[in-house]
Amino acid sequence: MGFIKTNLLKVIEWIDDSNDTIVYRFPMDGRQIMSGSKLTVRESQIAIFVNKGQIADIFEPGMYKLTTANLPILTQLLSWPYGFKSPFFAEVYFINTKQFTNLKWGTSNPIAMRDKEFGTIRIRGFGTYAFKVDNPKTFLTELFGTNSTFRTEDISQYLKSMLVQSISDTIAESKISALDMACNLLEFSEATKEVIANKFTGLGLQITNFVIENISFPEAVEKAIDTRSSMGVLGDTMDTYVKYTTVNAMAEAAKNPGEAGTMAGAGVGLGAGVAMASVMKDALSSDTTKKTTAEPTPVVAPVAATTEEAPKKKVKFCGECGAELSAKAKFCDACGAKQKPVETVCPNCGIKLKPTAKFCDECGTKIK
Repeated sequence: MGFIKTNLLKVIEWIDDSNDTIVYRFPMDGRQIMSGSKLTVRESQIAIFVNKGQIADIFEPGMYKLTTANLPILTQLLSWPYGFKSPFFAEVYFINTKQFTNLKWGTSNPIAMRDKEFGTIRIRGFGTYAFKVDNPKTFLTELFGTNSTFRTEDISQYLKSMLVQSISDTIAESKISALDMACNLLEFSEATKEVIANKFTGLGLQITNFVIENISFPEAVEKAIDTRSSMGVLGDTMDTYVKYTTVNAMAEAAKNPGEAGTMAGAGVGLGAGVAMASVMKDALSSDTTKKTTAEPTPVVAPVAATTEEAPKKKVKFCGECGAELSAKAKFCDACGAKQKPVETVCPNCGIKLKPTAKFCDECGTKIK
């Protein structure tokens, strides 16, 4: 009788002293469960009885006296004889339904994305997530198997791969730019969480939190973002970009004039400075060109000098860029614009006159 009593279970419970155990199989050690034994299921626990690999009865938090009333499926499977008071064999699994928090995830390989501003780029990310068992029966069927215990580390790699896959799907479907993604991590985390939720549900799990802490870009893209931010103060135009890069290049050239101060190094630095100055001049002149009117303003040729004064060279100015030209020039030697004949207009009546006219033929106004 003593041997029989030691092989009978009268109290079944699990005191969880860990932070990462999801499933715990109660150690039977060849013992049988006595009808009328006490089962204690604590808060954030679910107890499941399994007979010959088949899930039978499920118990939520509470204290139970095991009888045919609360073991209907197992009673039917075993067909207990002798008034259902004899011992029986069954496996008991305790499922931890609390949240498992602060689990880390990260992209082991970069995720390729098509960005409307930078083209095809690769990004990396990392963060944290939390989950809990939402459907114990589905979880046991899909993931647990026959292990004695099941911890978060046993499933973390599998869940991480699902998370990264969901992030890739969200990026492809949202078509969000890299800059908008980096500036709206909270919104992007919520969108990704919705995609992940469906995949976790199929495993009997519920994702309770998902956080993207950081998204990093390749070094070249980060430099482009910094340049774009610096240009934002000046205005986002091609002329601004040319001016910005030219000034930076000249500053770098000033810091490195040549190799050990040799004449050759100085010559190279001087040549680079002249070339960059030319580029800068062209960039700056483009703004002046934009400000000129569509029709060039007529320029009156200067009156010939008197005998008392030294003769002055006759000149005119380009109607496109304003460069000084000779009076006979047909094309501008600065911008190449074709020059229109110089016309003299009466300031009083507006009639066109000859370039040499001193008085208006129509109203007699003196032409200066």
